[in-house]
Parts: sequence; C-alpha cells; structure tokens
Amino acid sequence: MLLAPSIAVPRSRFNPLPLYIGLFCLLWSFAFVAGKIGVTDCPPLILLAARFSLAGILILGVSALRRDAWEMTWRDAAMFAVLGIANNALYLGLGYTGLQSVSAGLGGLIVSANPVFTAALAALLLGEGMTWRKATGLLLGVSGVTLIVWHRLAVGTDSLHGIMFTLASLASIVAATILFKLFAPRGSLWIGNGIQNMAAGIVLTPIALTFADVHAVQYTPGLISAFAFLVLGGSILAYLLWFHLLKVCGATAASAYHFLMPPLGMLFAFLVLGEHVEARDLLGIVPVAVGIYLVTRPAQSTATKPVS
Repeated sequence: MLLAPSIAVPRSRFNPLPLYIGLFCLLWSFAFVAGKIGVTDCPPLILLAARFSLAGILILGVSALRRDAWEMTWRDAAMFAVLGIANNALYLGLGYTGLQSVSAGLGGLIVSANPVFTAALAALLLGEGMTWRKATGLLLGVSGVTLIVWHRLAVGTDSLHGIMFTLASLASIVAATILFKLFAPRGSLWIGNGIQNMAAGIVLTPIALTFADVHAVQYTPGLISAFAFLVLGGSILAYLLWFHLLKVCGATAASAYHFLMPPLGMLFAFLVLGEHVEARDLLGIVPVAVGIYLVTRPAQSTATKPVS
C-alpha cells in the first residue's frame, strides 16, 4: 500500500508532533497493563469480543455521521476483515490468554519485538533488502527476548504455557503485517480499522460465548476502567495517532518509535501492578530496544521517499 510521502511539519510557535509521539507511545505501551487488569476480572475472549465490537461500532458510526467517503472496493474491505481476524482476533486473543499467566511487562516486551521479525520475513518473502545493520538488529532482538524469557522461566515468575501463547501472538501480528504488505488494501485506514474491529468482534463473539463463562465476569471498577481505556485509548485514539504519524513521518520512521515500548511497558507494569523488575530484565531490554531501532531506522538516502 502506497502511503503519501512524508510532509514537512509547518513552522509555528508550538509544534504538537513531539506531544503526539509521546502520547502514542504511552497509550500503546500502557495497553498491556490495561489488558492484564482486564483479564483478572473478565475472561479474555469476552473482554476482547466486547472491545472490538464496541470499537468497530464507534469508528464506523462516527464515519457514517461525518459522511466519510467509502474509497475502497469490496476486495479491499474483505482484506481488511481478514487482517482484523489476524491482527486483532488472533493477535490479542492469544496475547490476552497468555497474560493470564505471564506478566504484563514480559508480554509487552515479547510482542514489541515484532518489527524485528517482520523485517526478517520481509527480506525472505517480499524481497526487501537485509543489510548488516538489520541483521545485527535481528540478532540483538532475539538474544534480548531469549535472555529475559529464559530468566523468567528459571525463577518461575512466568509460565511456559503463557509464554507460548504470547509467542503465538507475536507470530500472528507479524503474519498480519506481511499480509498487509502483500495484498495492500486501499482506502481510508480509519474506516479500515473499523472494519478490522468489527470483523474481529463478529468472529470472537460466538467463540467467547461458547468457551468462556459469562458468569465469571466481575464488574469491578478496575475492569470498567481497563475496558474504557482499551476501547477509547487503545483501539481508537492510539490508532488515530498512529495514522497521523504515518502521514507526517512516514511508515519507516514512525515504526521506529516502537523501540520505546519495552522499557515503558515494564515501567508501567512496575508502577501500576507492582510487578518485580530485576537487573537481568533491564539488561535484556537494552539489546531488544537497540535491535528494534537498528531494524526500523530509515537510511538517510531513503528517509523522504514514499514507502509501500
């Protein structure tokens, strides 16, 4: 999918771009903590089915009220729906299941390595170049995640069962990214996000009602607050900011901000949930953050070109 070339931010007394970047990083990284809070009082499939359905209704409802133009074919809409199943239903369904027995910090760290593995698969399947810088970043990312996972298993703070679900969640979001690049659906990304959420909600709702216990839902203030954040802050506001960063910075430069997610995720997990963070965990964060940065950092000669 061809995105518009990066555009210059107009000079003014106040440049809101750093604020948008900071808010996006905070929302994206805090979503793992909100998810951890949510699954303690609600089965993950029920939580996600309700989140996606409501987010999809709100996004498409706002689009209808604003009379946004439907600038996509039925093929594009179907592709967004498929991406919603992979990028929302599978990614977060597996991830939230893993959060029941994995700390929010570790879950966020594992999933935040997705740009590294996406770059590796893009080189193999899409013919994108693999430079020494990217290869070094890939090795650093894998080694950092391996170090922390191995340590958490050794001391018994996270279960192998939960880690496997989280790794499967990582695989699904990487696969969804590759599918997006391969099939490149056109049209409004805002409306596309609404279609993705609705498709995920439609798929997850019957599964949740079949396999999850509705009576297990505890309507606590923590669950209500987490759910409100996940719908408004995660599925809607964070994606609005993401699309703005794609337009202003370009896709490659915008994706580089994900290298901030691992330390922010563990910081929020420590502050809000009281999750213990050891020195070895912090050491593992360093190669992951550096690895993601090396993989996603645009080359000077191509930073201002359109990306696909």
